[in-house]
Amino acid sequence: MPVSSNEIKFVKSLTQKKYRDQEGAFLVEGEKMVAEAIDSSFSVLKVYRLAEVGAKAMSRLSQTATPSPALAVVGKPEGLMLEDFSSLPSRGLFLALDGIRDPGNLGTIIRLADWFGIDALFASPDTVDVFNPKVVQSTMGAIFRVRFHYCDIPALCRRVRSSGGNVYGTFLDGRNLYSQTLSPGLDSPSLIVIGNESNGISPEAGSEVTDRLFIPPFPVDRRGSESLNAAVATAVTVAEFRRRQALNL
Repeated sequence: MPVSSNEIKFVKSLTQKKYRDQEGAFLVEGEKMVAEAIDSSFSVLKVYRLAEVGAKAMSRLSQTATPSPALAVVGKPEGLMLEDFSSLPSRGLFLALDGIRDPGNLGTIIRLADWFGIDALFASPDTVDVFNPKVVQSTMGAIFRVRFHYCDIPALCRRVRSSGGNVYGTFLDGRNLYSQTLSPGLDSPSLIVIGNESNGISPEAGSEVTDRLFIPPFPVDRRGSESLNAAVATAVTVAEFRRRQALNL
């Protein structure tokens, strides 16, 4: 199947956010990822396969050093930017990302959200683009299963609080995660806020947090690394919430 120069130019343009926004599409590479896209509710606009287009064309289409056996152009879903919180469920465990900038971190957090059954994942507008190719690949297909929105995080926190829910946040001066009462959101919404890799949770979002948590080192008085990677902190925190839920603690 011949691939035109215009097609190649179009596919390559989707590595840039402004063209992804303009075209309403993003890229997915790899057999597994393409299969996940096809099986999802997302609209798959075009699929290119190495066996059909040939190695030369695929090397020009692919964004990887070694051309993938399959690549797809996928349509972005509607409603990515959330301004009205009326559809927020009255219960559930949610994640809010406040200024996550590293594509690998965002991709890993989406994968964690899928693994731990997070009901929805919200991100501030200054968080890295969820359809950045590095983010998409890092999710390992979870991007097609996790409900994701960009929104005003402080406003979301206020909505959760007004609904009788808890807003948790990770801080270096917070209280020991393992000794605090944690709600997995069975009766009201529970929101866990994860801050920027360098600066943590912003003052605006931090002022809305009801429960400040700290992941202690071991032993607790040990002097070591200053803090945990954002994705690692997410994994530890969410795992503790689910552990409590599983044990009915």
